[in-house]
Amino acid sequence: MMFSLRERALLGGVLSGAVSVGVSTLAVFSYINARVSDQFDTALRDRHTQLVVGLSVTTENPDALRGLMFDPAYGAPYSGRYWQVTGSDGEIYTSSSLFDETLAEPEAASEEPALWNTAGPDGEAVRSIYQEISYEDGTVWGVSVAESRAQLFEERRAAQRSLLPAFALLGLIGVAGSLLLVSVIMGPLQKLRNDVAHRWDTDEGLKPEDYPEEVSPLVEELKQLSRRNRDIVAGSRRQSADLAHALKTPTAILRNELINISESGSETEIAEEALDRIDAQLSRSLARMRAMNTAELSHLQTDLSNSIDRLARLFSSMAEREGKTFEVTRPSGLWVRMDPQDIEEVLGNLMDNALKWCQSTVRVSAKSKSKTIEICIEDDGPGITEEDRREALRSGGRLDTSVTGSGLGLAIAVDLLNAYGAKLDLGRSKKLGGLECRVIVYSGSGKAVF
Repeated sequence: MMFSLRERALLGGVLSGAVSVGVSTLAVFSYINARVSDQFDTALRDRHTQLVVGLSVTTENPDALRGLMFDPAYGAPYSGRYWQVTGSDGEIYTSSSLFDETLAEPEAASEEPALWNTAGPDGEAVRSIYQEISYEDGTVWGVSVAESRAQLFEERRAAQRSLLPAFALLGLIGVAGSLLLVSVIMGPLQKLRNDVAHRWDTDEGLKPEDYPEEVSPLVEELKQLSRRNRDIVAGSRRQSADLAHALKTPTAILRNELINISESGSETEIAEEALDRIDAQLSRSLARMRAMNTAELSHLQTDLSNSIDRLARLFSSMAEREGKTFEVTRPSGLWVRMDPQDIEEVLGNLMDNALKWCQSTVRVSAKSKSKTIEICIEDDGPGITEEDRREALRSGGRLDTSVTGSGLGLAIAVDLLNAYGAKLDLGRSKKLGGLECRVIVYSGSGKAVF
């Protein structure tokens, strides 16, 4: 499974943040544990010193120590805080908190204070400090002070609990920082993606200086690639135009010869129809070559209002000669994302079909809808049944041979529109009753983009 750059950056940021917070938490907790333990041992040494001082004035009457050690915890049985002194004769004196228990003493006696963990009353875990003290009267006493380790653990937990919310907040800040960092890092790539995706909506090409230095080489490569592709497409279109021009002369000669032959009384209808189909097939093939990749590789746009007006003048004259009406309704300022020659060939084929099949009226209208332009060509002819509409769009799918033509006009229109992501829908005109051809094509900005 391949992760996206955003997922990789986010996952890496979250993992690194989690590791950093985890290591920091362990380090801080370790420091806190050591600090609390040091404070605990310091307090234990202070109480040991108090006991040693108190014993120094009561060596002859150790029982009096209970009256000198004023800490209330020493008087409550099993309070967790204890003291004990042991004479050289083995006599043991303890705090009331020990009740009838005694504290264990290290086997190896030492004149230096010894801190160690041992068991207290009723198996309680305690921290104890022990030292042998020699007094001026010549007596030697083993002095022990102990405190329950539960207090130590509780102090550690309290310190940790107080810091956990801070580390949780730090973790959240880290995650938020990772998200922000990902957004900042991915911003230029997202901008590049949007600029490429919406290249139709602006008259400016990609500018490497608009991106960070790590992205600008990619932008420059995209510009060069786009330029090369446009050159390739432009060359293909020129070759198509040259081929079309080269083929027009032979077909024109053949058509003139057929006219001469028909004037001499020979039947030429079959030959003329075959020549019409050859012309149409050539037109369709050339249209396909010309439109191939045009929508993806060029930024050509066309003033649709102007194109409709130009075609309307031509077909209005034709309609007038045949005693028919050609009506046009369109707003000004309509632009479409198609090459002028392509959109005019599409509309020309559709208008020509409508004029051939109408009884008396052809109506052309255009309007803007959100991001598209809708062009509607209607007539009052017989129309096409729903079952026959798909056949009409098929290559060479003529439904009626009574009218001259190749039957490829609609198919050529469909090929050209498909190249631009546009579409052609056939239906029945609600106003005129005949065929309705509805062309839907993406609108342009009104500026040529190169």
